[in-house]
Amino acid sequence: MGRMPLVATGLSRSFGKHPAVLDASVTLTPGTITGLVGPNGAGKTTLLLLLAGLLKADTGELLLDGAPADSPALRAAVGWMPDAFGTWDSLTPHEILVTFARLYSITPRAAADRADQLLAEVHLSKHAHRPASELSRGQRQRLGLARALVNRPRVLLLDEPASGMDPRSRVELRDQLRAAADAGAAVLVSSHILTELEEMVDRVVLMVGGRTRPAELGRPGWRIRLVGQSESAARIVAFDDDEAAAAHLSALVADGAQVAEFSRTSSNLEQAYLDLHADRT
Repeated sequence: MGRMPLVATGLSRSFGKHPAVLDASVTLTPGTITGLVGPNGAGKTTLLLLLAGLLKADTGELLLDGAPADSPALRAAVGWMPDAFGTWDSLTPHEILVTFARLYSITPRAAADRADQLLAEVHLSKHAHRPASELSRGQRQRLGLARALVNRPRVLLLDEPASGMDPRSRVELRDQLRAAADAGAAVLVSSHILTELEEMVDRVVLMVGGRTRPAELGRPGWRIRLVGQSESAARIVAFDDDEAAAAHLSALVADGAQVAEFSRTSSNLEQAYLDLHADRT
């Protein structure tokens, strides 16, 4: 097994008499995207803040590369994207990114270059020198992603990153997170968009009532119905991955079968969420 840059064990955090996180554990490994799923009020944002070193746990342990991690060490290693990135509206996106880069002790020239690079990656170059107040909600989210990447983080934590993004930006976000993981980062994404989350993550952690547990996800199911068959006669077949499903469809067509319907059933992640029996929020 490779290095584990961030391992949290038995984290708990209360606000007054209200427990937000109770005995939560999660392991984030390089090259892996982990999904964090649960209803509103489950403690997901509080857990992310604990992992980012922005809140102190009441109990539990955080290890970075096998050693206890304090808040400064976490903040240096982590990139954090909150669900709503507050901007200084009088500054431009370029100035905002340069400011954050300087906070990580990046030299002025390197900070400016990094800002230019990131604004190009999130398709905000043409807005680089306009006031941030002119950005739309989706553009602010993309700027928030750029800000989270300023320090080339080894651990990337994102809270509802696709909120307010248009479909094209969501696809690009998925590609950017996969690129970050492929470059060696450990990525944790909290999202309510379960179908999109399932397409990008390698593993899932469920959270409800402040507690975490790994999700047991089965193989994807596909609904297959031939021409002339009734809806009730359709078969549900499980395949290991999309490539296996595509190969099966090709074989059916090659054998002369007239396929009227070949579609993925409701997501395994969605079913795992429903199995939580969590209250509606």
